[in-house]
Amino acid sequence: MLAFMKNKILIPLLILGALAAFFSFRYSAFESKETNRNTAILETVMTAIEQGHFSPRVLDDSFSLAVFNKTLHTLDYRKNFFTQQDVDHLSAFQYDIDDEIRNKTTLFFDTVDNVFTRRIDSAEGYYKSILQTAFQFNTNDSVKLGGDDIPYAADETALKERWRQYLKYLTLSKYVDLKKGQENNKEKDAKKKSDAELEADARQSVLKNQDLFFKRLRKLKNNERFALYMNAITNSEDPHTDYLPPDDKARFDESMSGSFFGIGAQLQENEGNVKIVSVIAGSPCWKQGELKVNDVIQKVAQGNAEPTDVTGMDIDEVVKLIRGPKGTTVKLTVKKVDGSIRVIPIVRGEVLREEVFAKSAIIMDKSDKIGYIYLPEFYADFNKANGRRCAVDIAEEVQKLKNEKVSGIILDLRNNGGGSLQDVVDMAGLFVDAGPIVQVKTNAGAAEKLYDRNKSTLYDGPLAIMINQGSASASEILAAAMQDYKRAVIVGSTSFGKGTVQRLISLDDVARYTGIQTTDTEGNGIGSIKITVQKFYRINGGSTQLKGVTPDIILPDPYQDIDMGERRDKASLKWDEIPAASYSPVPHPVDVARLSALSQARINANSTFNLIKSNAKILKEKENNNFYQLGEMRYRKELDDAAAISKKMEELEKKASPLTVVNIKADLPKVNMDTTTVAKNAEWLKSIKKDIYISETVSIIKDLTMMSARLINNTGIK
Repeated sequence: MLAFMKNKILIPLLILGALAAFFSFRYSAFESKETNRNTAILETVMTAIEQGHFSPRVLDDSFSLAVFNKTLHTLDYRKNFFTQQDVDHLSAFQYDIDDEIRNKTTLFFDTVDNVFTRRIDSAEGYYKSILQTAFQFNTNDSVKLGGDDIPYAADETALKERWRQYLKYLTLSKYVDLKKGQENNKEKDAKKKSDAELEADARQSVLKNQDLFFKRLRKLKNNERFALYMNAITNSEDPHTDYLPPDDKARFDESMSGSFFGIGAQLQENEGNVKIVSVIAGSPCWKQGELKVNDVIQKVAQGNAEPTDVTGMDIDEVVKLIRGPKGTTVKLTVKKVDGSIRVIPIVRGEVLREEVFAKSAIIMDKSDKIGYIYLPEFYADFNKANGRRCAVDIAEEVQKLKNEKVSGIILDLRNNGGGSLQDVVDMAGLFVDAGPIVQVKTNAGAAEKLYDRNKSTLYDGPLAIMINQGSASASEILAAAMQDYKRAVIVGSTSFGKGTVQRLISLDDVARYTGIQTTDTEGNGIGSIKITVQKFYRINGGSTQLKGVTPDIILPDPYQDIDMGERRDKASLKWDEIPAASYSPVPHPVDVARLSALSQARINANSTFNLIKSNAKILKEKENNNFYQLGEMRYRKELDDAAAISKKMEELEKKASPLTVVNIKADLPKVNMDTTTVAKNAEWLKSIKKDIYISETVSIIKDLTMMSARLINNTGIK
């Protein structure tokens, strides 16, 4: 199951001595020394939660019901597998899960797993049978597909009908795509297929996709399905407490550090083959030089060992074979575009995922220069003493922009899901003098204030920070601190509302220090838990939890009428506040009221922003009335209506004057490394040029620059 947020707040791992103290008092319910792997994981996770969670839930019937519902939702969020009869049968457990946790048993999981496995068999029979018969699209019927507001199918007959409607919708979608493609094909000799032939092709495509989906379902091992159940338990504590099996822990470390050890090629699965779709500049395979885009990987060998045929393998399995320790050799047998077969040896090394790292550009406005910095994550490599950290990188980007003599800086934190807590404190210190940046509190103790202790600033000029509903945790800390200090103008839409701090803890260490016996048949350990241990608060005392950060200047957003972020999850921790820290706003604070008035006048006169506001209302209506059309005419009308809005948006974008964006001179050698980096850079600059939100923020920065200049002239500030 995909999670909405990729990164959460993380602070350094507990040292072993601290772990011993942290778990010195065991949760009395767990005394067994003989457990199998699943019960060992359950016992260890609950021990960690009881002793370490910021606000552990009471193990009662209410908690049990929450876990019960989350488990069913995780396994069957579309309600395409379980019948109401199944749910009625499983409901015998809905108030017993808390007792099972105390007794270290997993009867509910074992039962629901068995039912779900049987339902996979049933559903496989449904879709294969249903897709043998042609659909009729000359109807006006519609259907709701998934969601809390639809009931489970009453019985197997009703469930099969639900599958028929679901598959009809998928087929209709593909059929219309094929039909529109044929309609748009103006070649004289192009062969035209009949509607019946197009419908058959569409059904065949849906059948193929369902075959792949069910293949993956069947490959889920018991421990992988149990991990889903464990996360139903941990996410019932709060949305950001997660159980991470060993493989997921490795992926989490990679996402935080922005690097991994491998060869540096992006793979794609295509009709049973694994193809190279891009090569990362500077990576081991880029340096080796023989692996090219569109090469098909046939075999993978570890050094001189016998190669493994990867034809038909899932892409995740192939990736596991290719990645490995730094300095080791992997040999790829690949089929070239010309049909030749080559064996390519590549020495594994560190691969940097450049797309997650901070980067900057200059927006030209006549003779004026405005700096733009994009930060997609608050990354930090905790596994290396001198690992890459976003605070250091942002400082370098700011210095490069200062060297270019920019008049103001925009820091773009839109859709930045957060990351390292220490880095956000260090980063805030680049823009303000010494003082508190954020307050962090455990459930029992007093709030701890995290300070920037550097009595200087790297940059004290005009500053705007962009946020939206995807900006979370560390992004919210930085935006809130700059807002409280009145140091920057915050622009965009209200942020996600994640005001909690997580710590990553090895469950093997927990088990070792609490005497829990684990059965690790695979030699990988039992995993880790990312656990909510603290809440953070603004220096003004308010929490960002649930409420998020409200911008000084609110820009129209397509999703502004839809309740998003932390507020959507019933398990989220509540908003509260604590006493404010002692701090002083900057001497000459940003006049946000004046800036907002100037911006609002531009927004009201901007046709694109007005269209965004209108479209936001349409999206809200769709959320409230989530029916899917099963007839061609109505389905195409919905597509045409959406296309008309999109076309109008494109026309407005064409009429608008694009921004002039250039690279910083110091970045040109890296940008021009090869054709791949040149193309990626051009695409990035293009995305900035036509971004209406950046354009309005540039105008805000210009207003702020003029206001600052007047202040200097009127006061004689040096």
